[in-house]
Amino acid sequence: MRDALSVMDLDEAQAASAQHLVEDLRARHPGPDDEDFLRSAPLETESLPRRLRAGVSGLRHGDMPPAALIRGFPVDDGAIGPTPGHWRERAPDATEAQDYWLALLASLLGEPFCWSTLQDGRLYNDIHPIRGSEQHQTGHGSESPLEFHTEDAFHEYRCDYILLLSLRNHDRVPTTLATSRDIRLSAADRQVLFERRFVIRPDTEHRRHMTDAEIAAYEEPVAVLFGDRDEPGIRIDPPYMEALPGDEEAAGALAALGAQLEAALTDVPLGPGDVLVVDNQRCVHGRKPFRPRLDGTDRWLRKVTVTRDLRKSAARHRRPRSRVLRG
Repeated sequence: MRDALSVMDLDEAQAASAQHLVEDLRARHPGPDDEDFLRSAPLETESLPRRLRAGVSGLRHGDMPPAALIRGFPVDDGAIGPTPGHWRERAPDATEAQDYWLALLASLLGEPFCWSTLQDGRLYNDIHPIRGSEQHQTGHGSESPLEFHTEDAFHEYRCDYILLLSLRNHDRVPTTLATSRDIRLSAADRQVLFERRFVIRPDTEHRRHMTDAEIAAYEEPVAVLFGDRDEPGIRIDPPYMEALPGDEEAAGALAALGAQLEAALTDVPLGPGDVLVVDNQRCVHGRKPFRPRLDGTDRWLRKVTVTRDLRKSAARHRRPRSRVLRG
């Protein structure tokens, strides 16, 4: 993976300053999903280190690597409580400080949003193993690798960025990452992948909250690559997609792309407080397999998705000016 990840470390004073800002926000707002806070969040970031603000916001302009690792925000392993057995079981305020931190970083890139079909439409989502989901291709799987993918690739309003904050990862289970910079396709394969010859369907987490008619709406062919020919955007989710029936040329091009991305995957193990910021247009991400203990000590991340422009998806909002999109 060539120049795909920048690393930014908060020193002790910067981490303390960030924590102080978060505690001040907690005192002034009812919660990290409060709309007044979310609208003012970009102004609140002005007290953060300039290098951090420049590094994160630089992802918007394409002049920085397409992923960033931000380290140093504190996480008290005892204060957050055990890793939940299910996302519905999480204590409401357990990760409030970390969610405020996520929101501040997200505001440097755009506007946080979420899906009505994921975790009851909560703005911040939990990623951790769930009993019975060990083999699933979702954030709750464990024993099978989570294959590389674009987040919510099936949807035209998929996020521009995804932020993952590690709360607990005692086993150093790696998140995996690759980028369009790693693609070395033939001209013929590249051209095919720029054409609408593929179908991407919703994953199981979305589908369980969709009607048959809503699911069927995603049978419209789409392209896998888009934008710049030399460093294209990627839209891919191998377990939930295929070339159009009978299109062997498209199937071959998709297989070639998949093989190159698989070979380019780099391990990024996240420690407590680490935030991985991923450009969802230029990167794919996944996870290595692990054996869950399901005893409250397993890997636990928080996730927020970000769009550059929330207004473009207004027709899919649950209600006017909502941050919750219908799947």
